[in-house]
Amino acid sequence: MPIFSPWKDCDFSFFVRTQKNTMDTSLTENELIVSLPLVPVKRTVLFPDTLVPFTIGRPRSIVAVEAAMNSEDKALVLATQRDSEMEEPGFDDLYLIGTKAVIKQMGKTPDGHLQILVQGIERVVLLKMEQAEPHMIVRSRRLTLTLESDLELEALHRELLELIGQLPELLATQGVAELVAVLRAEKNPLSVAYRLVSLLNLNVERLQGLLEQSDAKEVLRQVYGALAHELHILKIRHEIASQAQAEIGKSQREYFLRQQLKEIQHELGELETQPEEGEVGELKARIEKADLPEVVKTEATRELKRLVKLPPASPDHQVIRSYLELVLELPWNTLTEDHLELAHVRTVLDADHYGIQDVKERILEHLAVLKLNPSAKAPILCLVGPPGVGKTSLGQSIARALERKFERLSLGGLHDEAELRGHRRTYVGAMPGRLIQALRRAGAKNPVLMLDEVDKVGQDFRGDPASALLEILDPEQNHTFRDNYLDLPFDLSKVMFITTANSLDTISRPLLDRMEIIRLGGYSHQEKLEIANRYLWPRRLKEAGLESKPLTLENNVIPYIIKRYTREAGVRQLEQMLGRLTRKVALQLAEPPPDQTEESLTITQGDLPEWLGIERFMPEEARKTLPFGVATGLAWTETGGDVLYVESALLPGGSDLTITGHIGDVMQESAQAARSYLWSRAESLGLDIPVFKQCGMHIHVPEGAIPKDGPSAGVTMASALASLLLKIPVMSDTAMTGEISLSGLVLPVGGIKEKILAAHRVGLRRIVLPKANEKDLKDVPESVRSEISVVFVETIEEVLEAVLLKPKVVSEGENGARHTQPTESEKKPVMG
Repeated sequence: MPIFSPWKDCDFSFFVRTQKNTMDTSLTENELIVSLPLVPVKRTVLFPDTLVPFTIGRPRSIVAVEAAMNSEDKALVLATQRDSEMEEPGFDDLYLIGTKAVIKQMGKTPDGHLQILVQGIERVVLLKMEQAEPHMIVRSRRLTLTLESDLELEALHRELLELIGQLPELLATQGVAELVAVLRAEKNPLSVAYRLVSLLNLNVERLQGLLEQSDAKEVLRQVYGALAHELHILKIRHEIASQAQAEIGKSQREYFLRQQLKEIQHELGELETQPEEGEVGELKARIEKADLPEVVKTEATRELKRLVKLPPASPDHQVIRSYLELVLELPWNTLTEDHLELAHVRTVLDADHYGIQDVKERILEHLAVLKLNPSAKAPILCLVGPPGVGKTSLGQSIARALERKFERLSLGGLHDEAELRGHRRTYVGAMPGRLIQALRRAGAKNPVLMLDEVDKVGQDFRGDPASALLEILDPEQNHTFRDNYLDLPFDLSKVMFITTANSLDTISRPLLDRMEIIRLGGYSHQEKLEIANRYLWPRRLKEAGLESKPLTLENNVIPYIIKRYTREAGVRQLEQMLGRLTRKVALQLAEPPPDQTEESLTITQGDLPEWLGIERFMPEEARKTLPFGVATGLAWTETGGDVLYVESALLPGGSDLTITGHIGDVMQESAQAARSYLWSRAESLGLDIPVFKQCGMHIHVPEGAIPKDGPSAGVTMASALASLLLKIPVMSDTAMTGEISLSGLVLPVGGIKEKILAAHRVGLRRIVLPKANEKDLKDVPESVRSEISVVFVETIEEVLEAVLLKPKVVSEGENGARHTQPTESEKKPVMG
């Protein structure tokens, strides 16, 4: 409640008009003892010479007012009841000193209550109640208060008028100036006091005491003291408002109110040092209870002391509070216990993933080390492979097998170094780095933290996130990692980092040195079929709510989807197709045709065009015959292996080498090296040297809209050019890959598994590989190895001998017919 509520925002215009009317009224002299209707009032006191509005709602009071209105002088007595909560007070429940009043106006409200305006006439003492029902009538006697004019009374009157004159300076309320003029014009000091006291914020007891006071000078003294107290509070409020306004301006109302409270407490002597409470006390208790390193606890205590000194409205208050909450929520010394039972881990990994034995063995090796040496540093693994081969889900399985927390951060498209290291706390919007936020969510300092798409980290003017990863992924440095926002050393050596990438080409060499590379190749057709039957199809049935439905899937449906609706190294598109299939089934089961009964639903191969649309891919087959100058090569892409054809042609009259097909610099250099090698060995290879001088050559790789690059097409380009110049076709069932040198050596290349799977997919069963890649055959599934033959070569001459068709032996047949037969070397190709 405001300190001076009667005057705050009060309109004094009505009060001035009524007080003028009071001064002009001539009151008739009543008898000394009279009997009048009585109306008890609550929480207020009516004084003589004042006009006050009342709302009458109690039935007996309404009857008393109506009886007074029917009398000639419209007079009644108003007395204050001692207990304001009592609804039906009796004679003994009233103060014995009341006020005789005259009703000036009366009106009724819609709810049946009366609104009256009464004018106090004189004080009366209640002698006796003459009637209780239907309304109270009391016998009362006039209680006069004589004024003896002397110097003290005049001094009190003048001092009171002096205080009244200060009201316009402190109250900018409508009508206050006119009120002061009316009160100063009043000659009777007691009337001034009575009119003024009705405006003061005094309780009922003090007001009743003033009414009962028989000494006029004492009345003036008490009114003077009360008015002086209220004016003093008004001055303090005015000073508070001025100071607060100068400090914070009009827009910050909340801060203004707090400053007011602070100044009031200071004036009252109540602003003393109190013990910390609320959020500050809670933070202090949490700091003392938390298991923090000593350097962290010292810094947190220092920041807490700064927080206590700052006002809550200050921007730094929220920054420091957020910082302390982060410090308290980080797992400085919280570790989850590893489940190092190798049999359990192997079971979990086998249950979640089919194949990838190399990766599983590497995880088990690390766990074996941890079991023997718990203080060993966590490995930093980099899973490299095409999309959809299970890199991310493998990280989740590792965390589940170890019973560790798992958090994933996607680094794809990350350009700002502050996303990893955090922002410095120099502005309000500062945030910790994503690494610290992940540890905060994990609630343990040894989670499995997966950094996805590490090969797609960007770099611009905001910094180099890949360089920030050097510290994070270095076991020799990350035990004291400092986030810019946190600015405290945090130990990351217990975190098991697993990064994923589709390619290593865009990863910086220093960053690669800090990670152990584990390659996940593409899946063969048989592996995809096993993965779909074991994991994908049951998962999609569960997600679609079809586990308990009568649904049958024919055995040839999934193989058909793999061949005709997907073409990828992984199984992501396959899972999408199976998900689409389950949704179609769910729709049919949820809204069956009216004539269909509840029967078992069987999905056949013939249903696929209707539910999955037309086939996306036709059966991929190799070319049955190859003309002169065309060779079959194998390429590796981020989505797996692929088969490409290199075509060449002679340009009579030309001299240059033209290369088309949207190929990169490395591939262009391979083409130039192949031409130069054949030209330099023309005599030994049986080539016509003038052809190189008189004709240009054009090499083209189809699907020109797709960028191509890499050294592994060298042997394919050399074979295509040799076929063109020798007029001997390349075997159509043979694919090849390998890098060449100008001296004729065939060098090893990567992606052997993906390339062999691509050749097997299109029906190529004879493959030429560099001799140095013989060790990579162990990565190829046994089901594929058993169906192909591999020729290992070390030189270009060996390549040409293995891939070019041998000359035919011509014989005379009956009737002069000429027949050709393959040579023995063609019948029995060189096997690796």
